[in-house]
Amino acid sequence: MIFESHAHYDDKSFSEDREAILKKVKETGVGIIINTASSMKSSRQSLELAKMHSSIYTSIGVHPHDVQTMKEHDLELLLAMSVYEKVVAIGEIGLDYHYDTVPHEVQKLWFRHQIKLAVDLDLPMIIHSREASKDTYDVLFENKGHKVGGVIHCFSGSVETALRYVKLGYYIGIGGVITFKNAKKLVEVVREVPIENLLVETDAPYLAPMPFRGQRNDSSMLPYIIEEIAKIKGLTTEEVTQATWDNGIKLFRLQAISSQT
Repeated sequence: MIFESHAHYDDKSFSEDREAILKKVKETGVGIIINTASSMKSSRQSLELAKMHSSIYTSIGVHPHDVQTMKEHDLELLLAMSVYEKVVAIGEIGLDYHYDTVPHEVQKLWFRHQIKLAVDLDLPMIIHSREASKDTYDVLFENKGHKVGGVIHCFSGSVETALRYVKLGYYIGIGGVITFKNAKKLVEVVREVPIENLLVETDAPYLAPMPFRGQRNDSSMLPYIIEEIAKIKGLTTEEVTQATWDNGIKLFRLQAISSQT
């Protein structure tokens, strides 16, 4: 069984064929999907999706691109949502300096608030970090994020940064980018990070792997990512599939579910 650690099936690009896609994904061997929220609206939508599908679990949280409109009351709403048993993480939260649309200090403020929420709730985090590697690490460390851990989604940093996260107990999320020809830095990360600290993800509908680059992504494409990781690490695809399944089960605390599959 394959563990999908990061997808967005609440996204409007799936509005016309969501159920058909999820059926195809299940037939591919994907046993669990973490549907990852990115805003207050998507937190609610993702939770409803999780209620409808036994294989889907959800995070709740607000992406750095959307934090500028957050209010204190939103933290109370997230807290209220967290009581549902299929909420397994806070995310995706973090910092994104690629687009200069939300001031860095505003991003950091709400990142800190949501880290505290995760720590208070004892839930792992799904971390977004783009062109903000040092600040992301520093904010997480200073706010004791390693108490609950999490996954650095769509990792794009250096080997050194990845290993610093691993030392604190975090997982490194590997998606379709690993199949791109220009992914040399990420290849080194996959080579050096222990398999016990890797997760596979699609970020569907984004970042489809080769040979589907530029198309709408979905979890049925995870085998392409697994195959590339297996080549890099000198493992079989079965070994990578099992290891990343075990890692996902451990991080998101789904042991009881795993024993039933």
